[in-house]
Amino acid sequence: MKTHKVLPAGLAGVASGLAAWFIPGWRVCPAERERRRRLKVNSLGRTGSAMIIDFHDGEVCYKYSIGGVEYTAFQDVSSLAEILPADPATLISRPATLKYLAGNPANSILVCEEWSGLIFSPQAPPGAEANAPPESALTEPPPQRGSTSR
Repeated sequence: MKTHKVLPAGLAGVASGLAAWFIPGWRVCPAERERRRRLKVNSLGRTGSAMIIDFHDGEVCYKYSIGGVEYTAFQDVSSLAEILPADPATLISRPATLKYLAGNPANSILVCEEWSGLIFSPQAPPGAEANAPPESALTEPPPQRGSTSR
């Protein structure tokens, strides 16, 4: 009669699972779940090309094509503001690099904590103009090798 030993063990397993579900410290909040998803796509994902079509309220909207199927996706980047340019609206209508999971191409990212596929020119820090080379250095051709000037 082995079923008498299996039943209590099964009930103990179910009780443990339910207890783990109801203990608040063991559940993962949505922000942490999203962070883990981004890091997984970053570590396992393939790269592709995307076009940013909108940026509004901390969400970037982009479209891309994988295997002849066109996707439109949104990514909440409000928690990654330090990676974004000062004016994220400058990204609209610009190309970007994305990462996606091969088994589920709809699972994609443009940016995460460890990687960014955004293509933009960072703004020069204040006072950088003072350290710029003089205008003449940009317009005069460099001296020829082997030539001497007297």
